[in-house]
Parts: sequence; structure tokens; C-alpha cells
Amino acid sequence: MSKGILGRKVGMTQVFVENGHLIPVTVVEAGPCYVVQKKTAATDGYNAIQVGFGEKRESLANKPEKGHFQKAQQKPLRFLREFKVSADDVEGYQLGQEIKADVFQSGDRIDVVGVSRGKGFEGMIKRHGARRGPMKHGSKYHHRTGSLGAKGPARVFKGRKLPGRMGGDRVTVQNLEIVRVDVDKNMVLVKGAVPGAKKGLLILKASVKGVKAK
Repeated sequence: MSKGILGRKVGMTQVFVENGHLIPVTVVEAGPCYVVQKKTAATDGYNAIQVGFGEKRESLANKPEKGHFQKAQQKPLRFLREFKVSADDVEGYQLGQEIKADVFQSGDRIDVVGVSRGKGFEGMIKRHGARRGPMKHGSKYHHRTGSLGAKGPARVFKGRKLPGRMGGDRVTVQNLEIVRVDVDKNMVLVKGAVPGAKKGLLILKASVKGVKAK
């Protein structure tokens, strides 16, 4: 089956591995998730499973949402995401089936999807890595944007790098290694950093590159 699970970013720490090396890891509360809907090529045009994660008060769910979850005999869940799978894998899942952290094992390679931390309004240097101007006495060009284009068109072309809002984008970090899996606590330790702030929603799925851990 295709591997995938939803989780919440807890924070970062460091662990020692068997060879004595100290590795920085991100702690992810992975699951438990529940299969809420199965989609097939015959009915929806593609094969996928819809997975729910996170508790939610019933008073916060409207009637369509309650009916959707009742089909899978589940209480309303806060987050819903889809994982594309093959036609054979769809048949292997059951409505209401629980997906826990043991879907992954130590040494697996995964792709992590999250929403990057918002940094507000930022200038050219931080947002795009531009160089500053000369800092000597008399210079009036330090952190300015610079030329906006040629004189002839008399307009700014689309795609021009300018100061503006930074962060808050969907980001995918590929080919990260799972260092440790704690099934009892639903915790997955991922080597390195992952996108997003603490308590942010993360999508963990099998790496598309499929590189084996060394």
C-alpha cells in the first residue's frame, strides 16, 4: 500500500543513534488518522483515500460535514486530506480504518508537506537574497529595490522581485529520513527540519525519489 499519514509538528530536539552520532530531529505527532472516504476511477475519475485527523467538537461541524463523517461511522475530524493510491490499494482500505504511526519504520524516506512560517512584510535582501548598496558616506542606495525595468514599456513586468509578504506558503521538503518511530505515543522523529510552526499540520508520505537511507 502507498504510505501516508497526517501529523502535527511538536518541535525539535536531538537524539543519539547507535553509532554515537548526535542527530537533530523534528518530533511529529503522527496520527491516529481515519479513512473517511474512498475514491475510485469509476466514480471520481481517480483513485485516492480521504484521511481525517484531529479531534473536533460536534458543535463546530455543520450538517453536510456530520453526514459525511457518519458514512464512515466517525466523529467529526478537524483536518481532511487526500492521498492518491493505486486501484489495488484503494480496495485494501476500509472506511473508518485507523492509520497509526507504524505505517512508517526507522530508515524510511519521506516527503513532508507543510505551511511555512509567516514572516510578514520583508524587504529585498531577506525575501529574495538581494545585495545591499554601498554603505559609504553620501550613498542613498542601501536597501532599495533598484531598477524596476526598462524605460520604454513604462510599466513593471509581472514576476519582478519586490518587497512584500514573505512566508505562509505550502512547502514540500523531499527525501527526509525517519530516525525513530514510537507507536505507543504516535510519535515520528524526522531527521532535520520540516516546514511550519509548532502545532502546524504536516503531511507525511513516502518519498517520490525513493532513495534508500545509508
